[in-house]
Amino acid sequence: MSRIHYTKPSVGELEARYVLDAVQHGWGERCYEYITRFEKSFAQHMDVPYAIATSSCTGALHMGMAALGIGPGDEVILANTNWIASAAPIDYLGATPVFVDVLPDSWCLDPEQVRHAITPRTKAIVAVHLYGNLCDLDTLLAIGREHGIAIIEDAAEAIGSQWRGKAAGSLGAFGAFSFHGTKTMTTGEGGIFVTSDKALYERVLTLSNHGRVSGSTRQFWPDFIGFKYKMSNLQAAIGCAQIERVDELIARKRAIFNRYAEGLLDIPLLSMNPQPDHSRNGYWMPTVVFHESTGITRELLIEAFQAADIDARVFFWPLSALPMFADKPVHTPTAFSLSERAINLPSYHDMTDADQQRVIEVIRTVCKQRNVL
Repeated sequence: MSRIHYTKPSVGELEARYVLDAVQHGWGERCYEYITRFEKSFAQHMDVPYAIATSSCTGALHMGMAALGIGPGDEVILANTNWIASAAPIDYLGATPVFVDVLPDSWCLDPEQVRHAITPRTKAIVAVHLYGNLCDLDTLLAIGREHGIAIIEDAAEAIGSQWRGKAAGSLGAFGAFSFHGTKTMTTGEGGIFVTSDKALYERVLTLSNHGRVSGSTRQFWPDFIGFKYKMSNLQAAIGCAQIERVDELIARKRAIFNRYAEGLLDIPLLSMNPQPDHSRNGYWMPTVVFHESTGITRELLIEAFQAADIDARVFFWPLSALPMFADKPVHTPTAFSLSERAINLPSYHDMTDADQQRVIEVIRTVCKQRNVL
């Protein structure tokens, strides 16, 4: 049996054709052609007016936060269960990340904990849609309006997810997406900034080009220090093909999740990515979380997966457990507990039913060994 990897991109002939065209012809006057096309196509998919393609989701977050004026002395609230990329731009800008606990069902920001964490220095709240799961945007947006605080959507993992019929990433002050090779759609590396706020878009556009204002009559004249997070034309060519296929890519991710859910449905005290009635989950990363009472831990699951020649990807560690944030002790029991008894499941697009059954059988065997099934 071959090794089952936790994720791989879905790329084919269309991507190859566009990239070859970009390699052969995407220079000179055509050097931004695929970038512009990709930005327009992604904005249409999101139903927002503005998009700026970037070299990473981290870059999109960094520029968006800078454009909001976040800086030294400010605080930005986010969940303690997250990848460091959500917190790093806050630190880049000299602001302070404030970690709060997550909900036990969605694994996303607990709005009540957000309320308790707000101070006069709070400048923004980062709503990270973890693994495709959605934050409680109704409540978070209401909190933002009440306190005059920007809601930033880190939708790096949430392509295909929707909240009340609107795309994740389109409801806050701005949204940021990742196109890393592990994501539902990819440009290899890369990301994108999206917003419906014209003034914010224009600030980020200027920041993204080393502080050079669009339409300036003076060449190579920056008005202030900006950034260089531009996506390459070659990456954007892949993105153009991927966005044409995005509905297919999302549908496949959802089908993979449903296959797992069917195979694990009868296991007690096990939960997976939720999908509230008013939402749609893009299911970027199917995940299983075991109840504390089962005694099934991250270590047990990793050992079982490795023995079966299957990649084992752990649930995100709490950010406050990392050495660079050791000086920010917080009380987030749910975040710490989740990471100890959960694991992400392989979910690449061309997985076969047999591949998925192998994964399912590993989980079922662990459950039988622990007298859970």
